[in-house]
Amino acid sequence: MAKVICPREKDYSQWYNDLVYQSGLADQSAVRGCMVIKPHGYALWENMQGTLDKMFKDTGHVNAYFPLFVPKSLFEAEEKNAEGFAKECAVVTHYRLKNDPAAKGKLMVDPDARLEEELVVRPTSEAIIWNTYRDWIQSYRDLPILINQWANVVRWEMRTRPFLRTAEFLWQEGHTAHATAQEAIEEALKMHEVYTRFAEDFMAMPVIKGAKTANERFAGAEETYTIEAMMQDGKALQAGTSHYLGQNFAKAFEVKFLTDQNREEYVYATSWGVSTRLIGALVMSHSDDDGLVLPPKLAPVQVIIVPIPKPSAEINDAAEKIMKELREQGIRVRYDLDEKNRPGFKFAEHELKGVPIRIGIGARDLEQSVVEIARRDTKEKTSVPVDQAASYSIGLLNMIQQNLFDRAVERRTQKTNFVDNWEEFEQIMNENQGFVYAHWDGSGETEDLIKEKTKATIRCIPMDNDLIENGRCILTGKPSSRRVLFAKAY
Repeated sequence: MAKVICPREKDYSQWYNDLVYQSGLADQSAVRGCMVIKPHGYALWENMQGTLDKMFKDTGHVNAYFPLFVPKSLFEAEEKNAEGFAKECAVVTHYRLKNDPAAKGKLMVDPDARLEEELVVRPTSEAIIWNTYRDWIQSYRDLPILINQWANVVRWEMRTRPFLRTAEFLWQEGHTAHATAQEAIEEALKMHEVYTRFAEDFMAMPVIKGAKTANERFAGAEETYTIEAMMQDGKALQAGTSHYLGQNFAKAFEVKFLTDQNREEYVYATSWGVSTRLIGALVMSHSDDDGLVLPPKLAPVQVIIVPIPKPSAEINDAAEKIMKELREQGIRVRYDLDEKNRPGFKFAEHELKGVPIRIGIGARDLEQSVVEIARRDTKEKTSVPVDQAASYSIGLLNMIQQNLFDRAVERRTQKTNFVDNWEEFEQIMNENQGFVYAHWDGSGETEDLIKEKTKATIRCIPMDNDLIENGRCILTGKPSSRRVLFAKAY
């Protein structure tokens, strides 16, 4: 039975859900708010993870792993962090089940097995990590600590959507400790730049770099740096954050060190992370009504070879030679040997899964020593000499990667406005959506009121110096020294 995807223009939310499930990225789960990440989706995550992991290690970081469970007393130690995540916490209270005497074959929580201290299932790991760092840090010689963790976390979201917001998700979280504020700030900005390069160079997803307002900062942070991407419907998606935590967690957990001047001081901290919501960002940034469109640098399969109408000795030989050349250049290529389905079905399936390049090899084509190469992003097809198929495909992969980025930049430009009055701002948010650069008076009260009236939030205070100019707040008319970025968001 053919898979039917709701048209993007008809219902964007349904289009997204159809793509996630029908393309094999994820499946629904028996656990409310959770999902099963299927092999195609997990392969995509592995490519993201592998790329980011190398980028982290190239900047001096190492991986470690910390417990899933956080004693409630530790979680409460940094008050702002605890308050910020309290409503999303899952809590373990008992450690054993037993047979229910009132219902044969059923189990009940053993009332005699209550934990002495309740355990929070980590929504983030600052508390358990900084409690550990207290034992690791005594002297300036122990600093800096540059650690990253690949893990799962649980945030008990009430309204969920696959990849974008789920009760459990996969992520990485960096946690670093430094001797000075300047060093910690530089670390937070360095990782902010790493996320920017990953989003733009690998995801082909342009982002706006900036700092969050005080209202939108990570709970417990002195400063939160963010990258904000525009999805095809004009909404923003926060794609990664890096936090300068100051000495807040060091003071909460009494993490001190002796300086080279033999003075005792609190440590300075950062944390930073991205998650599997980046898969959702990829889907919404590039895909169309026929399926996923994946950037070649991250696609699980970059080139698929399809025999037409079915494998033969001659076709197999040509396919093997092309695959050998591509694999020698590090290209992820696969030969579709499925004989149960016709070529047309296979074409649609690989298109649905977002394979960037399809090479069709048919007996008639081989008589002319050519193959047909189709690119996923534009659907264009080209006949290429069989002995040039590999080199042509490698060049085409680079072209597709760049084209996806350029298309996303153009779309963002078309949906970005500079606004100086409330009426125009409200109209854009109600009708067109997109990014709006406008003046804001700097107060949290005004920020909340704008959100209440339009559902638009300040996505960031951009780092672009061109936006520094005198103006007046679009809502209150009070003086403002720069424009900030507004949008509705996921």
